[in-house]
Amino acid sequence: MTDLPLRDASGDVLLDVRFAAESEVTALADPDEIDTVGRHSAEFEGPRSPCYRGRSGRTTAARADVGKDRAAPETTYPDRREPARERGRTVRSEDAEKVAVILLPPRVLALDLSIAEHVLNAHPGYRVLVRGDRGSGATAGAAHSLADVECADVVVVPSYEHPHLPVPDDHLEALRAAADRGARIVAACTGAFALAASGVLDGKSATMHWRHTDEFRAAYPAVDVVDNRVFVEDGAVLTSAGSGAFIDALLHVIRADFGAAAADEVAKDVVSSPARGSAEPQYVDVVVPPRASLRATREWVVDNLGSAITVQRMADRSTLPRRTFVRHFERETGMPPMRWVVLQRVLAARRLLETSDWSVERIAGATGFGTSANFRSLFRREVGTTPSAYRKAHVRR
Repeated sequence: MTDLPLRDASGDVLLDVRFAAESEVTALADPDEIDTVGRHSAEFEGPRSPCYRGRSGRTTAARADVGKDRAAPETTYPDRREPARERGRTVRSEDAEKVAVILLPPRVLALDLSIAEHVLNAHPGYRVLVRGDRGSGATAGAAHSLADVECADVVVVPSYEHPHLPVPDDHLEALRAAADRGARIVAACTGAFALAASGVLDGKSATMHWRHTDEFRAAYPAVDVVDNRVFVEDGAVLTSAGSGAFIDALLHVIRADFGAAAADEVAKDVVSSPARGSAEPQYVDVVVPPRASLRATREWVVDNLGSAITVQRMADRSTLPRRTFVRHFERETGMPPMRWVVLQRVLAARRLLETSDWSVERIAGATGFGTSANFRSLFRREVGTTPSAYRKAHVRR
């Protein structure tokens, strides 16, 4: 099929954390059976940390202590909103799949801290902890030591003012330790300065708000700065641009850990559009006339993924000449048209694998992959696992 090129697959492997305000929260899947794709695991040394209460109510910060029953610590924020409920299935708050720690640098921006809490708290699969010093400018409830960072699956660094000023050594050491054991690290805008100061970004690619790129390049030449991107993912490290892009980055993480349907629900809960792709630009210099916008064409593609879609069909739909259409499409999405179509098909297939009992063959046809062989090949290259393994990891029970 001409609209299904087996090329340009990047192999990208794409976490809303919610505080447990009550003894029970609704789970998207049985935490004793789920085997999340891309899950980070590591051995931990040192004293037990209270930041993670694992499955069956056991604290699992130190691998050597697994199996020793411990009383669950009190919820950090007892005034959180009521937990969501879904399909009548509930799981205790201590059984959250992952721990996310929001690490507060000095002079943290309250907006980005609020975004991280709001988005991550929308999903019951995370237990969110806010850690930092009272001098960091955070809210009163966030004055805690950084020891809990040692057992975090995800470490989030919000933006902060005056990024040229030094970050405390204990913050930098916590970031280095998290990176060394394979935790996912997410930085919003100037949070990338803290990551770079710790050495976590050496030899990696990163982005931030366009106003800070020149300053960052001059200060950290060992980091490859990618201009005008919503977010950049390099291994387990993800950096984003401004506050809007930070939401996209967090939704991207949730999609990677809990699936596309989970990310869609979180986006709906926080009243946001589904996450933009990392290749999309932060801004477009050229003013595009309303008639030249390709949003309607993209929506048509999403509604007709099961049909034969070609560049020419999309160009005809947009009423633009083919070359003009391709140029405008790449400017709006940051990628060629057929690459975007393949990614939309993969995303649609992920949703069906998570939420339906359709066979692989039926999903392949409904999403435009044609044969199950084509579907399996492209899905594995894009998501990093087979459709069957993905379903087993993310299916709702």
